[in-house]
Amino acid sequence: MENRTIGASLPKPHTLLTGLAIGESPRWHASRLWFSNWGTQEIVAVNLEGQSEVIVRVPTTIPFCIDWLPDGRLLVVSGREGLVLRWGPDGSLATHADLHSLSGKVWNEIVVDGRGNLYVNGGDPFSQSGLGVIALIARDGSARQVADNIAFPNGMVVTPDNSTLIIAESYGKRLTAFDITADGSLANRRAWADLGDAAPDGICLDAEGAVWYADVPNKRCVRVREGGEVLQTINLDRGCFACMLGGADRKTLFMMAAEWHGFEKMTSGARTGQVLTAQVTAPGVGWP
Repeated sequence: MENRTIGASLPKPHTLLTGLAIGESPRWHASRLWFSNWGTQEIVAVNLEGQSEVIVRVPTTIPFCIDWLPDGRLLVVSGREGLVLRWGPDGSLATHADLHSLSGKVWNEIVVDGRGNLYVNGGDPFSQSGLGVIALIARDGSARQVADNIAFPNGMVVTPDNSTLIIAESYGKRLTAFDITADGSLANRRAWADLGDAAPDGICLDAEGAVWYADVPNKRCVRVREGGEVLQTINLDRGCFACMLGGADRKTLFMMAAEWHGFEKMTSGARTGQVLTAQVTAPGVGWP
């Protein structure tokens, strides 16, 4: 895939933060970028000046991902434990939902849409297919499966009108879309974009209907429109694990980058993780 762009100059990345293990699950919230620092059990927030703080330490290893309920309470997916945790005002973490009854695999990403529908996905990254599922968690904490046979489910976004969920299938080398029905179920599964040799990880959506996706093995962050046409590519010197549009006008693209040496070395203690930024023209929309 060549570095190219249609109708805009190629954004150049700048380094905002270094010394991380593996930054994942970035979210723009309350004027800061919040993210999971995999390998350290930390949830971190950083402002646009690069000033960061550890918000909370979580009782899990890898993976753990974050989002917020409509009332502002922070949720954390404790992936290997099969739990969704809720951060309380006293700093404690309580169980919000237990996903063991749906799958014993590793739970991964989370997105809460504008109606309060809470979607969590999980799969088995250590198997050849990585097949996994998407679960919908109700307000009372009960959970049900709403999609299956996802080829290593990864990043998810929901469109601003709450009508469509798009998910990255890392092992399927594609982005897949579902219609969101009135009760939160997922229907009308379809290919949103086939991505060739890409391995899409974290994703985010912009106001022109394009998706940015992070790609670890190909060391890049790519913007595509529905159908798969590449609009922009930002090549990096290390793997790109996730991305998010934020800033005051949501035109700052945050990229979570780190060196990648395989699953078995994810907790090796190396601190090659960075938060990189680039200015783009189309602002972020939807959820997260």
